[in-house]
Amino acid sequence: MFEFLIREAQAQGAAPQGGGGTSLLIMMVVFFAIFYFMIIRPQSKQAKDHKKMLEGLGKGDEVMTSGGLLGRVSKMGDNFVTIEIAAEVEVKVQKSAISAVLPKGTMKNS
Repeated sequence: MFEFLIREAQAQGAAPQGGGGTSLLIMMVVFFAIFYFMIIRPQSKQAKDHKKMLEGLGKGDEVMTSGGLLGRVSKMGDNFVTIEIAAEVEVKVQKSAISAVLPKGTMKNS
């Protein structure tokens, strides 16, 4: 007796819904845009600035390493830099380990 109602309800439930794929695609594009502007872009800008700082590095510059050593550049190589951290005390570090070039006279004040 109620079979025709059940068949009709099943047919209505099985009808395809439009726009589901489009909204998913838009959400994915928005998510990628947020990810790009919040993470990828600032990180690549920071890496570019660090590379520029290392290219401008020269003998006599006062630098700080990522490990916290403070010293003056005494010798430069392609991949390594020798830093004088005290009189007659030199340490060889990777060029990429230099985190900052300090203003002249910083070592005298510390």
